[in-house]
Amino acid sequence: MKYISIVVPVYNEQENVALFYREICKHMETTGYLFELIFVDDGSRDDTARILKKLSQQDARVRTIILARNFGHQIALTCGLDHAGGDAVITMDGDMQHPPAMLPYLIKQWENGFEIVQTIRKDTQGVSWFKAFTSRLFYKTINAISNINIDEGGSDFRLLDRKAVDTFKNFKEKARFIRGIISAMGYKRIQIEFVAPERFAGKSKFSVRKMLNFALDGITAYSRLPLRLAFYMGLLSGLLSLLLTIDVVYTKWFTTEAVPGWATIAASVLLLGGLQLMGLGIIGEYIGRIFEEVKKRPLYWVQDELKSSVGVKAKTQDTVA
Repeated sequence: MKYISIVVPVYNEQENVALFYREICKHMETTGYLFELIFVDDGSRDDTARILKKLSQQDARVRTIILARNFGHQIALTCGLDHAGGDAVITMDGDMQHPPAMLPYLIKQWENGFEIVQTIRKDTQGVSWFKAFTSRLFYKTINAISNINIDEGGSDFRLLDRKAVDTFKNFKEKARFIRGIISAMGYKRIQIEFVAPERFAGKSKFSVRKMLNFALDGITAYSRLPLRLAFYMGLLSGLLSLLLTIDVVYTKWFTTEAVPGWATIAASVLLLGGLQLMGLGIIGEYIGRIFEEVKKRPLYWVQDELKSSVGVKAKTQDTVA
């Protein structure tokens, strides 16, 4: 009989995981499918790992993979997909902003023949205007400069058929932008819109710095336009420098207005220097990513894996308080 894997990366979510587990069980049991629930603890510093250990001991459907340190959300998702054995795999966050009530609907679309069921977040309750604005700006920017289309409002809440999961495993880059990878894979897909509720408890771990790094990973992974912009800016600055040189020569030899002009010199030096430094910074960002890739270090390493000895297809009625 077919079964479903649910992959959930968590980081300092001690207030959420028990409720999340109960909600997953409640809604998955209505589908008639056997399932495994794979939590990937991304180096949590609170009580998350202890709660997940208890869940794993009480319910054979729960597996917990504890990473040796914090590797980031995208790597934790990758780890979960590597360990998932289901005929279909659902990835989602454990903060209750990806509604477990939608699981039966995602599975229904899979039964209808869709190999990727992608959720689209229309809105997020309680989100700041700044985060909503920067999110829209990011998607418009990356779609304008890359050769793939990434759904605006796309999230990491999706269902992947086993075929799509096996294809995903062939992508080995370390600077992971999973939304871009999934968009580039093809396959028969459908989009489902939803409104994300507020977090049940705790605060978002996605800081401004992490948001910027995430955006930079996406842009540099799927667009060479920044490199081309650096080249075009170099051409433009070279043209401006040539025109300025012609003006200086003309003023020196054909007029009597030639006077020492520190302002002109300072302005031209600052302009050219700024453009050069910006171009070098863009090139350096790409070179840095090449450096990380050629080292061929593992994406992650596991500290511990907790699961029942009974097996994934066993069921238990135990719950966690």
